[in-house]
Amino acid sequence: MKKFVKNDLSIELPDLTVIEKDGKRMYVTPEGNKYPSVTTVTGWKKREFFAEWRRNNPEASKYALRRGSDFHTLIEHYLDNEEIQPHEDANTQKLFNQIVPELQNIDKILCQEVALWSDHLKLAGRVDCIAEYNGKLSIIDFKTSKKMKDEFEIEEYFLQTTCYSIMLEERTGIPVSNIVILMSCDDGSCLVFEQKPKKYIKKLMETINLYTSENNRSLEV
Repeated sequence: MKKFVKNDLSIELPDLTVIEKDGKRMYVTPEGNKYPSVTTVTGWKKREFFAEWRRNNPEASKYALRRGSDFHTLIEHYLDNEEIQPHEDANTQKLFNQIVPELQNIDKILCQEVALWSDHLKLAGRVDCIAEYNGKLSIIDFKTSKKMKDEFEIEEYFLQTTCYSIMLEERTGIPVSNIVILMSCDDGSCLVFEQKPKKYIKKLMETINLYTSENNRSLEV
C-alpha cells in the first residue's frame, strides 16, 4: 500500500461549532459570526427537489447519508496510512475499492476534513482534502453517485470546491488553482473531473447573491 506523504499546514485552523438556525446548518466562527454552510448555499436551487425526495424516500435518504459518511471515513483513514478493515456494507466497500486507484494520484497532503470559512463570502464548511493531485496543489472532493454524470450536471460540486479554494487563501495565504472531483458510482465507474476555480467564481457569486436575496440576509453579519 502506498504511504502518503503529509505536509501539514503551518497555520493551525480551529474547528468550528455547527448549529441549526431556521432549518439551515450554520457554522460559528472564532469571532462569533454565524455563516451558512457551503453546501446549503451552493445547493440552494435544488433544495426543494431534494427535500421532497427525502420526504418520499426516508429510508433511502438515511442510507445515502450513512453511506456517504462511511465512504468519506474510509478514504480519510486510507490517506492517513491506516489499515482498512472490510466494511460491513458491501456497496460502500465497492465504492471505496473503485476510488482507490485514483487516490494513488494524491500526495503531499496538507489537511483532511478541516473547517474553513470566509469573511468575504460569509460562508463556512468542511473541506474533504487539500493535497497535490498529479503534482498540482488541489482542493479535492470525494463523491458517490448512483450513475455516471457529465460535468455540466455537477456544477454545484465545482462551486463548493471553488469556495474552499477562496477560503484557504483567505485563511492561510496559500493559493490553489486546481479543483478535483473524484466520483465513485454504483454502476462500477469512477469519474475524475478536474477544473480551475477561476472558471466558477462568477457563478459562485451569483449563487451566493441568490441565497442572500431569498433569505433577506444582509451582507453584514
